[in-house]
Amino acid sequence: MFILKRQDVEISSIQHPKRDQQIPILTYQSQTFRLISVFSAAQEEEAKSFWRDLTDNQGKACVLLEEPDRYSVWGKIRLEQFANEAEALAHDTSTNPALIKGCILMLQGVFIDIEDLLGNRQAGLFQKDISEVFKQWRFPQADTPDAVKYVLTMDLLGSAQLPAWQEHHLNTLLQELHRIGKSYFGNTSFAPRAVDALQDLPGAEQAQFKSWLNQSPLGKLWR
Repeated sequence: MFILKRQDVEISSIQHPKRDQQIPILTYQSQTFRLISVFSAAQEEEAKSFWRDLTDNQGKACVLLEEPDRYSVWGKIRLEQFANEAEALAHDTSTNPALIKGCILMLQGVFIDIEDLLGNRQAGLFQKDISEVFKQWRFPQADTPDAVKYVLTMDLLGSAQLPAWQEHHLNTLLQELHRIGKSYFGNTSFAPRAVDALQDLPGAEQAQFKSWLNQSPLGKLWR
């Protein structure tokens, strides 16, 4: 549909009608769009390919937002129908707990790696960096230091309650986690170790997550 610059649009958020969370909304010429996926600045071709697939092959009304440090794809939504859209999104996420678990395990894997190899001080700084990601992209149930610490240490094999994250949150988390991890280690040596953390998932959930990751434009970052 369109490739837009940051100065062309207004980005705000509205309250989810069913949950205690904010949903990012882009406004362009009186049209409104919700966030679908985020890509790094180095992933220009992947972002454009994903956007073209949605618009040309799937007939979706989408815009590609080009910023200095990232690209993001947004799908058109009518705010008067937002309650139904948001409820459907929440349902989609709740039916894929393996995706949330897998992303959290990879996050925890990088956190433990930093703590073990670089020390407690660097682990504390990493926690602050992740907190900023959660805050900037309005991750539900991750907006306080205690909530972030809980995500970093929660026992996913026990009775831990998963945060109500949507797929765009998961894409953003994996993108930003790779960027931050590379800044701490100076290379991508941490990536295979983070993927190894997925071995804690039951076999079926592990297979489901890896299939999703391999099909994602972000998958090659973690190979």
